Amino acid sequence: MGFNLLLLIFILIVLLQPVLAKRMLENKRVNKIGEFENQRNSRVLELIHRQETMTLLGFPISHLHEIQDPEEVLRAIKLTDPEVPLDLILHVPGGLTLSMEQLAHALRSRQGKVTVFIPHYAMSGSILLALAADEIVMDENAVLGPIDPRVGDLPAASILKVLEQKEINKIEDRMLVYADIARKLLGQVRQGVMGILPESMNENQAGNLAEKLSSGQWTNDYPINVEEAHELGLPVSTEMPEAVYEIMCLYKQARQRRPSAAHVSMPPQDSRSGLSE
Repeated sequence: MGFNLLLLIFILIVLLQPVLAKRMLENKRVNKIGEFENQRNSRVLELIHRQETMTLLGFPISHLHEIQDPEEVLRAIKLTDPEVPLDLILHVPGGLTLSMEQLAHALRSRQGKVTVFIPHYAMSGSILLALAADEIVMDENAVLGPIDPRVGDLPAASILKVLEQKEINKIEDRMLVYADIARKLLGQVRQGVMGILPESMNENQAGNLAEKLSSGQWTNDYPINVEEAHELGLPVSTEMPEAVYEIMCLYKQARQRRPSAAHVSMPPQDSRSGLSE
């Protein structure tokens, strides 16, 4: 076997290595999810948003966004027997309120028990999926996040505050348009939350919960921990199966670059002489 052929084989192996590594990782995930389904006697779905790094000979060459498509999850829900228990592993930093509302209605309409597992966080619109579940299982340190609807990059509730604090003739027309959209958006989100909450909640409980989650009283990164979720009346448990953590370990977050220089603080100076002590 000539040197050129060996070199060609080596290059092919190197080029195929990231693809093969990704395929092996996907197989591990499928097997682990299958094991979890057998343990729970349920259908297990994932909505996990992660950024992963593909490497070549140990060197990072690209970033892959491991994001389960909400539409794909919606189709999987529709294809699952309505009476089969459904488990959803949820790990979402936020956004996608429209698609999350679609998923939430699909979960709420199921006959079988729906359990949402939150090992780390479910922020912004993804909390709608938790609200639609029969049981929410959170890690003791996991958090939920309020919906905090926005007009562009501005919180809807904060836009309306402008109208309260300034005379209307001193507010730009564009901001008045934003305020009109914000008022409609807040009403729509509140109505959407009300439509997802379980019928076991009376109207006052549901209204108060919807108001707290969608009125903008909290910023979009406000952490609703397990204790506060209980206070809101949510059906929360902390009995997280070990298999959920094992599945999350198969979704490694991309390593962030570290700064190349470290800050070294100077020693305190004598205020009288200006010299270091």
